[in-house]
Amino acid sequence: MSALSEPDPGQTLLAIYDDALASVYGYLRRRVATDAIAEDLASETFLAAVTSVRTGMAKEVSVAWLIGIARHKLLDHYRRTGREQRNLRVVASMTPDTHDPWNVTLRHDLALEAMADLGVHHRAALTLCHLDGLSVPEVATTSGRSVHATEALLSRARVAFRSNYETHAERWRTDGN
Repeated sequence: MSALSEPDPGQTLLAIYDDALASVYGYLRRRVATDAIAEDLASETFLAAVTSVRTGMAKEVSVAWLIGIARHKLLDHYRRTGREQRNLRVVASMTPDTHDPWNVTLRHDLALEAMADLGVHHRAALTLCHLDGLSVPEVATTSGRSVHATEALLSRARVAFRSNYETHAERWRTDGN
């Protein structure tokens, strides 16, 4: 078979895009909690498909092939979500610091929002210490700081997290979510 008679995968992907988008989105939407998650996963699916076509990895482009990619993206999403939930359970199950009066049960969604609002250095320090379970000296080594600088950073990060969390919790209470 000559190269001229073989269909171009990129052109095939463009030709089936409209029908495929509805199928891929429908497949994902039935399996996730929100429209936004399904939309994100559909975008990831088509980006992976385009990458596969561009690199020559795609042999036959079809809706079934795209659903297969969507299935992999969905599994990746489930793995990410599972890791986040396990990490938050670990944090919630930790023995509270007896010197720290802020002992509350955190809501997963509000904790994620509060973490997202932190600066990168605060988010990294809290993640390394409280989610990954590194000691302060280990966090210091990982971040290239002294132990004292890391202790100060973690102290500021905890204060910032608490403030963000309380702001999100108050907004949630007043909005009636």
